[in-house]
Amino acid sequence: MRIVAESLLPGAQVSEVARKHGATRWQIYDWRRRLRLRGELTPGESPGASFAPLVVEVRAEEPHVPAAKLEIAIGDIVVRTDAAIDGERLSRVIRAVRASRSSPPALI
Repeated sequence: MRIVAESLLPGAQVSEVARKHGATRWQIYDWRRRLRLRGELTPGESPGASFAPLVVEVRAEEPHVPAAKLEIAIGDIVVRTDAAIDGERLSRVIRAVRASRSSPPALI
């Protein structure tokens, strides 16, 4: 009864209590069951399920901002992209478009 009572203390681990007293955890579980069946272990002393509180963090949603669009017309060619494009990449695209307009079409 003393070993079962020790195993029911808050924070007690059945395997540690069993090892300390030279028993197995299954023996302690069996002793608990037998004591409950005989009415010698009240429901308050039974190792019922314990629950931790559930904490849910609610994040404030960021307002949806549509991506700004960028449209560049070079002659009859229109380049469309979003405003987040890297400046160097945009420069390469514009140079490529200008170069393609000034060179004759390639023969394949």
